[in-house]
Amino acid sequence: MWQLLILSLPTRNATARMRAWRSLKACGAAVVRDGVYALPDRPELAQTLAGIAADVDAHGGTTWQFSAKGDAARLTLLFSRDLEFAELLVQIGRLQQSIGPTALPADLVRQAKRLRKTFEQISAIDHFPGEAQRQAGAALDDVEKAVRLAVEPDEPRSITAPLLRLDRKRYQNRIWATRERPGVDRLASAWLIRRFIDPQATFVWLKPPAVCPRRAVGFDFDGAEFTHVGSRVTFEHLLVSFGLGSPAMDRIGLLVHHLDAGGAQPPEASGVERVLAGMRQAIADDDQLLLAAA
Repeated sequence: MWQLLILSLPTRNATARMRAWRSLKACGAAVVRDGVYALPDRPELAQTLAGIAADVDAHGGTTWQFSAKGDAARLTLLFSRDLEFAELLVQIGRLQQSIGPTALPADLVRQAKRLRKTFEQISAIDHFPGEAQRQAGAALDDVEKAVRLAVEPDEPRSITAPLLRLDRKRYQNRIWATRERPGVDRLASAWLIRRFIDPQATFVWLKPPAVCPRRAVGFDFDGAEFTHVGSRVTFEHLLVSFGLGSPAMDRIGLLVHHLDAGGAQPPEASGVERVLAGMRQAIADDDQLLLAAA
């Protein structure tokens, strides 16, 4: 089933016409023919078309909206986003090629964020996702990892290992060690450790990670007890290992994951990122930085 919208746009209101065209494009509606638009018959998409129709009607146009059956194979082809994902792949390739010793870290990060935003915008209106979206998403994940390694060479590489449930009693009054000048994953992990795992935790900031004290519990560096495992960042590793998962913690985990490793972007991510970046600039002492961030 499909939602169809047939409309005759107002002739004397250019603003209303433009708003309707932009709204139809923004929701990914397919053009069946002049003045006829289609979307899959889903409640949220039907509501979107109803809102567009109401606006057109209110400004002197005429609309008809209804559900209909149609040739699924032919109509589905009208929704293809393959060309948009192909163009995105070209841009991802250019960024990949630009990564090198002469590249400016801030510029690499900016470009990677722009590509992620573009990918999410296209994906949001890719009503029948397929290989093109999967291919672009995988390429974007790879280039984001390459950018992170170029910007932070000490960023831990993900390992494959089982995640075991651990007893918090074994981790009390411990020294916890991680890399100096902590970013979002290390700050969030340190907050989690002191708040829910080891309230008396002492933190040591390492430069380089190779000088980690022998009895310290390492986190968020290569070879540490708690680090990136599979698709999880260190914060998520700690959540699983100590059974701390909950809707609230998982939401924080999604935020930390995006800011540290890319992926789905929560709406508050850019604001949190700016706050933490400002703190890192303003606070030189890592212990004070942790207190402020917590």
